[in-house]
Amino acid sequence: QVQLVESGGGLVQAGGSLRLSCAASGSIFRINTMAWYRQTPGKQRELVAAITNGGTATYAESVKGRFTISRDNAKNMVYLQMNSPTPEDTAVYYCNAEAQPGRWVPVYIYWGQGTQVTVSS
Repeated sequence: QVQLVESGGGLVQAGGSLRLSCAASGSIFRINTMAWYRQTPGKQRELVAAITNGGTATYAESVKGRFTISRDNAKNMVYLQMNSPTPEDTAVYYCNAEAQPGRWVPVYIYWGQGTQVTVSS
């Protein structure tokens, strides 16, 4: 199986910056797309940004120009650089990965446990 562990969440002032990290570990044959999602109470989890193993990134309109997703394939890590966050970015942020735990098994979707990001005004 594949485990995802997020770190880097916390309290940040609006207009500041914060960097989230996610480490994938366990039985990993291949990781395809990695992504960051976020969720606030009473709302559905939403995609923030995703990046393919080739480095192609996509973003939610609400974070374009402010957040940057990147990954280190050698370390099985994905990052989310959050610049100029606003209180509307306050949420629990989840790491997500499409991964194969072995050569002869299907691709599964894995989730981290989430990390709280709170943006103060």
